[in-house]
Amino acid sequence: MTLQLRVYVPPHPLIKHWLAVARDAGTPSVLFRSAMTELGRWLTYEAAREWLPTQETTVQSPLDSCPATLIDPTVPVAVVPILRAGLGLLEGAQTVLPLASIYHLGLVRDEETLQPLCYLNKLPKKFQSQTRVLVTDPMLATGGSIMAAMAELTQRGVDPTQVRIISVVAAPPALQKLNDAYPGLIVYTATIDQMVNDRGFIVPGLGDAGDRIFGT
Repeated sequence: MTLQLRVYVPPHPLIKHWLAVARDAGTPSVLFRSAMTELGRWLTYEAAREWLPTQETTVQSPLDSCPATLIDPTVPVAVVPILRAGLGLLEGAQTVLPLASIYHLGLVRDEETLQPLCYLNKLPKKFQSQTRVLVTDPMLATGGSIMAAMAELTQRGVDPTQVRIISVVAAPPALQKLNDAYPGLIVYTATIDQMVNDRGFIVPGLGDAGDRIFGT
């Protein structure tokens, strides 16, 4: 069977609501941060479905013993926020994955070439086998930053089929690049917009997520 990139746009009303708040140019920075936190929470919730490893056990209720399912603590889970905008989704993601390790990856885009430059890399030299990795990157536009992040992860032993990317807005150029390079990858996004302008911004998008999160 040929693997292909899978992109999910969850129809959850809370995701739609907070996306609308984030898109609105009149949303102040403090409320925009809240919207990103909530989108991080609900998109991570959706991404965790059939992704987090579980184990079967038995627990004792107040009345009797019964079968139970728990998250398998032996399989590592990591969250990699792509700085700086990925921090906006991190808080919400952590509410769903409170025991996950956090590894920061700082990438900045050259505004002329639109190519990513790495200024901070806190990834381990080698990830443990079968590590689940959640990447937070609000905007998948030209694909430069997310492709650079995936290259760093796979060089460190991460299996692309165990990676989940959550974004707020995705666009065809980034999704096509991911499909060509990592066909087993799965992306969860609040929406897909069809246009990227000559400055590398998604249209209609939501503007510069990092600037709006941090009020700069």
